[in-house]
Amino acid sequence: MSSSAIASASPSFFRFRLITLLLVVVVAGMSQGLLLPLLSIMLEDAGVSSDRNGINSAAMYIGIFCTMFFVEKPVLRFGYKKVIVAGIALVTVASLLFPFTNSLAVWFVLRLLVGVGDSSLHFATQLWIVSSSPAERRGRYISLYGMAYGLGFSLGPLGINLLPLGRAVPFIVSCIFFSMVLLLVLRMSNELPERPVKDAAAGNRFVKTYRIAWFVLIPGFLYGLMEASMNSSFPLYGLRIGLGQHWISLLLLSFGVGSLILQLPLGIWSDRIGRKPVLITCGIVGSLAFFAIPAAGSHTVLLFVLFAIAGGAVGSFYSLGLAYAADILPRAILPAANVIASIHFSIGSIMGPTLGGYGIRYVSLYSIFLFMGAAFLVFALLGFGFRPREQAVEAK
Repeated sequence: MSSSAIASASPSFFRFRLITLLLVVVVAGMSQGLLLPLLSIMLEDAGVSSDRNGINSAAMYIGIFCTMFFVEKPVLRFGYKKVIVAGIALVTVASLLFPFTNSLAVWFVLRLLVGVGDSSLHFATQLWIVSSSPAERRGRYISLYGMAYGLGFSLGPLGINLLPLGRAVPFIVSCIFFSMVLLLVLRMSNELPERPVKDAAAGNRFVKTYRIAWFVLIPGFLYGLMEASMNSSFPLYGLRIGLGQHWISLLLLSFGVGSLILQLPLGIWSDRIGRKPVLITCGIVGSLAFFAIPAAGSHTVLLFVLFAIAGGAVGSFYSLGLAYAADILPRAILPAANVIASIHFSIGSIMGPTLGGYGIRYVSLYSIFLFMGAAFLVFALLGFGFRPREQAVEAK
């Protein structure tokens, strides 16, 4: 949907659509925030090793990664709404099947399907919001998207506490929420994204996107690495240093709360002073917080503070990266940037639990935090050498 279309729509109609999309993102975030730690804990309790646990956790992001190679065409052909509905249906059905088996192979396939569904609905909602936002308010709108996802992702781990009520209860509750937002989505009118012109649709649009915006596309990778590591590997780390399941869920919540608190302020700040300085500053702060977590040991108060700081600093990375891409890229190749960002997110998400599992078993219990601290620090240093205007001029 174009910006002009937004301007012509009635305020109440646009408000309903925006709220509905944000609710979809909240529920999708809840699903991901629940499934990652819940399934990791269930496998840990079943005696599955940390490396096999991590590999199984990566299946969801393998599904997300694979989806990025074909999701753009269905969105262009069928519109945003139909892709979102298909994504919700796929995640709901796959989630309902988890409690009926203990097979790692079946869980791997189900996680793949959840990844495909999540990726589809996130791609459609991201592109709909980013491509239709006016430049002067883009940071705020994409921050609302980030806040919605962060809220859901923060609340998701609390579903772990439903396990005593029955193995299937957390999954059923998640599916009830998906059914509720599906009813709202079905009331929306469908929209088709702006189709790329022939030059932009050529194979070189991805090369052009990298040439102009290589730095802007790194936050997607780092966000995926951080998100998957925290929700898949941190529960294993927490259990091994003596934290209870309720403390693990609350610490993950504090991480998300930190992100929520700063999501909108960072978006507004980036509108005023620029995306790059905000991303660099957040990268440095997040790096220092991750480096400090091993020193906190099992002191929950200190862990709460560090998790909140880390979440606040890097929880906006993905949304700020998309806003930055929309600032410096031609609108016709913006869908390509969304595809690349999602692929980077998937790669980071696959690497996160895999490296975390192997790191915990073979390197050090603290390796996950040291690796993330180093990754965000390198990103911040790269930012000092990135010149978006010069890159854009060279790419024309």
